Amino acid sequence: MERIGKYEIIRQIGSGATSVVYLADDPFTGRKVAIKRVRTEVLGDSDLGQRFRRLFLAEASLAGKLRHPHIVSIYDAEATEQDSYIAMEYVPGGTLEQYCRVDNLLPLARTVELMFKCCKALDFAHRFGVIHRDIKPANILIGDLDEIKISDFGAALSISAETTQVSGVGSPAYMSPEQVRDQHLNLQTDIFSLGVVTYQLLTGHLPFKGTNNFSMIYQIINVDPLPPSAYRHEVPSVLDAIVKKALAKSCDERYRTWGEFSAELASTFAELHDAARDLSNSEKFDALRSLAFFRDFGDVDLWQVVRISKWSRHAPGTQIIREGEAGSSFFILAAGEVKITKSGRLLNVLGAGECFGEMSHLGTGDSHRSASVAAHTDVTLIEIADDSLARSGESCRNRFNAAFLRLLVERLQAANIRVARLLMERSAALS
Repeated sequence: MERIGKYEIIRQIGSGATSVVYLADDPFTGRKVAIKRVRTEVLGDSDLGQRFRRLFLAEASLAGKLRHPHIVSIYDAEATEQDSYIAMEYVPGGTLEQYCRVDNLLPLARTVELMFKCCKALDFAHRFGVIHRDIKPANILIGDLDEIKISDFGAALSISAETTQVSGVGSPAYMSPEQVRDQHLNLQTDIFSLGVVTYQLLTGHLPFKGTNNFSMIYQIINVDPLPPSAYRHEVPSVLDAIVKKALAKSCDERYRTWGEFSAELASTFAELHDAARDLSNSEKFDALRSLAFFRDFGDVDLWQVVRISKWSRHAPGTQIIREGEAGSSFFILAAGEVKITKSGRLLNVLGAGECFGEMSHLGTGDSHRSASVAAHTDVTLIEIADDSLARSGESCRNRFNAAFLRLLVERLQAANIRVARLLMERSAALS
């Protein structure tokens, strides 16, 4: 059996450009551990090898200090020219990366709870003078019963120990403005990074995107991201405000302490749990899958629709659209029936799976509604704003365009049939 030090390797469970992670047995304690080992080719490079030995020593120096339920425990370490590894607590649930996709986002309340726990863990680390400097989904692990564990303190900055200050560490997409400028860092750099993680968990999108690191750094310094609710309508304004403050460019406008950040997150729990009593995202997904309008949408596209749509219920007689009003969204009926009228005359009755108000999206040059729409029965509506659809994935937009085209063809065919019938009736009456 292959060994690393005293540890018996079971299997590889992860890998990166500079290191490989193994699941192993500790024969002395009988527990399973995760072994992070620097790649041989990295150790063989004189500059990289020295750099990563310093990072490993920095992380190993924290062993025994950061004993917290939401921080991965470090058991053992080796950092020589021949081999460098760290033995740490094994967390079986994977990382938060799996929940940063639009088709696999967590419920809002669960996301807030996890971020709250991260705040508490990083506050604990800061009390020992430690700033993480590389907070990202890949460094936040999921354990049993939704417990999270922050890992990879190799890039950590010890306020009281200059030897751990290795420049040029961190992942660009999650860096604070002061970090990309290589300025003095305090705990607020980790607050910014956790703000990026929170944004990504809420939306499935990074707040700052670029084709390369230079364009991403420009955005981090100069561009204010869209609020999370622009991508996911169920995100309440209070969460938009919390993320905005965590991502403030200026440290003066950002949360000053982990206590402030965690307290504002905690204040949203009641509202989010009340909202969770409405249709769950899984229920919305199943409802979309059952509608003819979405028959050609793939699963990923449907999850995009769940995120960008606003769902509402209305009693019979409720006015949904008024003729002549400006509009920049369209609707799909999830359940019930609506009446379409123009100048007081009934034009049509639409049922579940049918769409209305789409002409604003199709770009007729006039955003004013051409007809009125009112609930004929109890209805459940799916509303999608034009700008939200524009920010969705290309595949999702293409599916909508194809569905609209199919809808227009079906309506044209129905109109032709009605005209043909009228002509036949008139012809019969004349004869």
